[in-house]
Amino acid sequence: MKPLEGLLVIDLSQFLAGPSASLRLADLGARVIKIERPSGGDLCRNLYISNLELDGDSTLFHSINRNKESLAADLKDPAERAAVLALAARADVLIHNFRPGVIEKLGLGYDTLSRQFPRLVYAEVSGFGRTGPWSRKPGQDLLVQSLSGLPWLNGDAGQPPVPFGLAVADLSAGAHLCQGILACLVRRGITGQGARVEVSLLESILDLQFEVLTTFLNDGHKLPQRSVRNNAHAYLGAPYGIYSTKDGYLAIAMGSLAALAELLECPALLAYTDPKAAFERRDEIKAVLAEHLGQRTTTEWLARLEPADYWCADVFTWPRLLQHPAFQALDMIQTVGRDEEVTMQTTRCPIRIDETLLRSPRGAPRLGEHTEAIRREFGLP
Repeated sequence: MKPLEGLLVIDLSQFLAGPSASLRLADLGARVIKIERPSGGDLCRNLYISNLELDGDSTLFHSINRNKESLAADLKDPAERAAVLALAARADVLIHNFRPGVIEKLGLGYDTLSRQFPRLVYAEVSGFGRTGPWSRKPGQDLLVQSLSGLPWLNGDAGQPPVPFGLAVADLSAGAHLCQGILACLVRRGITGQGARVEVSLLESILDLQFEVLTTFLNDGHKLPQRSVRNNAHAYLGAPYGIYSTKDGYLAIAMGSLAALAELLECPALLAYTDPKAAFERRDEIKAVLAEHLGQRTTTEWLARLEPADYWCADVFTWPRLLQHPAFQALDMIQTVGRDEEVTMQTTRCPIRIDETLLRSPRGAPRLGEHTEAIRREFGLP
């Protein structure tokens, strides 16, 4: 039995943040009913990655909405909204990501539902919070990254701000929303009372930067200094970075420069014995390392560094990773599908419970696929 079996989640959200939270709840055993517009459904159905689609929907939609059911309902229609309210009466969790003020106009705001259903855990995600001058700005991942300062941590010093190559704000917010929901479900088990859980993309991506923001707040507000070359962390000194080798790349984390000089047989590094030099003369050191590491293969350098437990790694492409026994030992890939004809490979839930992997072969639903069955089951108006 999965930990959340028996719980019912009503998901009114779309795109990534809210659906990623309900995906994790589904992985943990909850029943997730996705409420979608009858015309078009979740906008993510048409948010393509590399123009890749499966059975009429984007693979992004398939990957983040697997293991859910779809009920088509027009929330602007009083009769269909009444059906969703009747379903909410039976639910443990309701999730939405409408812009501030919109959900209230539909009669599904927290104040309304909490009075009717005091045990309900009401969870919402916004771009910038419900109040403040940015509250009505579009909560899109790249825009939030840009406003959060994150792009100034990526790339080298001579480059413009570089955004992260993933929807990191959305997925961080989804993880935080899931954490808040689970915490409130635990509290409800003790008190019998529901709760309101709120996260925003901006707050989540700021939390993701807590390490470097804390440094900024306590060192006189000095701006982050990216390395001129081989930058990997704006606040860490040499050798931290990824370097070209004779046949590939080598990642080197933090460590003693003296030990590195000996292991790599690079006496030029011995000129930087002062621990403060690792940051203050970071670019000089990285230039020395870059020139030296280019003389041998990645395998040769790993053979010197790994036995000495110096923190380093090869830099894999996805094909190399997927072929490696270490990846295969994780058993990270699963096949999901709508039916035998419509299947795809995707990642599984990364959590193990009682030494058991959490899997489900059920793919993302077709729009409104379960509408009639759900109406019959719950006796919806």
